[in-house]
Amino acid sequence: MATLRRFWQFALASLHIVLRGNVYYWIWIAALLLLIGAGAVAYAHQLQAGLIATNMRDQVSWAFYIGNFTFLVGVAAAAVLLVIPAYVYDWKPIKEVVILGELLAIASIVMCGLFVTVDIGRPERFWHLLPGLGSLNVPQSLLAWDVLVLNGYLVLNLVIVTYMLFSLYRGRHPAKKVFLPLVLFSIPAAIAIHTVTAFLYNGLPARPFWNASILAPRFIASALCSGPAVLLILMQLLRRFTRFDIDDRAIWKVAELMAYTMFLNLFLLGAEVFKDVYSDTEHLVHMRYMFVGLGEHRAIVPYMWFSVFCSIAAFLLFLIPKTRRNPLTLNLGCVLIWIGVYLEKGMGLVIPGMTPDTLGEIYEYFPSNVELWVAAGIFAVGFLLFTLMVKVATPIMLGELHASDVQGIGHADEPAHEPVR
Repeated sequence: MATLRRFWQFALASLHIVLRGNVYYWIWIAALLLLIGAGAVAYAHQLQAGLIATNMRDQVSWAFYIGNFTFLVGVAAAAVLLVIPAYVYDWKPIKEVVILGELLAIASIVMCGLFVTVDIGRPERFWHLLPGLGSLNVPQSLLAWDVLVLNGYLVLNLVIVTYMLFSLYRGRHPAKKVFLPLVLFSIPAAIAIHTVTAFLYNGLPARPFWNASILAPRFIASALCSGPAVLLILMQLLRRFTRFDIDDRAIWKVAELMAYTMFLNLFLLGAEVFKDVYSDTEHLVHMRYMFVGLGEHRAIVPYMWFSVFCSIAAFLLFLIPKTRRNPLTLNLGCVLIWIGVYLEKGMGLVIPGMTPDTLGEIYEYFPSNVELWVAAGIFAVGFLLFTLMVKVATPIMLGELHASDVQGIGHADEPAHEPVR
């Protein structure tokens, strides 16, 4: 009962934290709420009119929503880039920021679920997936496996974050026998969520553009670039506006690891291009549509070349020690990586895979205003959730909030609280 009472106090203290903030904090929250409202209005229109309100058609039935879903699965898996050096190699400078990766994973998976929901034409039939009421069709359905691994990864990260913050709130360091196995298990779990997502594409034999054995490694390589790019900027913001003392070595090490993963991502992309171009089979049509267009159909060509430019430029900025340790070029590289990977996953994976369709018809797809507003609302939900979680986690990790602040009296059996290491 005492633990439950403490946890209730922890929840109330967290709520009190998110309800306090300066004017910039509330402007940010208000802007996100406005975007969420606009997205909700657009989605209400989509529900009423049906998916015809989007620009998706029979020829391109997976599009902007699924592209964002695929990208965000990669962002969710990015926490592994912090967990490995921190807990496998016991590198202390990066341990205190691992929880930021876990928080980013939670927000990303929530957005993944929302993007899948808005992509379903009849979302009220979702209950057919619920065990007991319906059937997941495990193990036959790859989609069912994706549901399981994504929700399992969400629960795993929620447990890790809650246990860690609640322990620190109580003035105790997380017990290694509980905490460490969960964190280490998150490494294969992060690999699994993006691997199963890649298998969803691999398992469609009528879509030759996706029938590549290196698709899963490509997914994982790009994931280890895009997610850490967000974390690098966040680490600098926390160091600038809070007492969070994040070691420069942690930032530089993450940037160095991103250089390696970006090289791997570009190498695998080049291998795919070589395979299609050199073999010059009928399957080259998808790659041609992607990079040079098919006749007058060139809608995504500029975006694909811009994606390649951003990725190469970011790789060079992170490869050179002088530029990856300069705040200006470091942050420029983070933005370029985000843009490059987002365009590669959002447009360069889904749309060319469905253009031309299985009958050879070319439908020039571009997201409608409804899709853009719905997507903006979903991203706003993720940013809001991430903002609130970071706002709660930061004072707890710094030792500025603990149980004695709420109770007024500390407990003799609890050691003095220190920032997490």
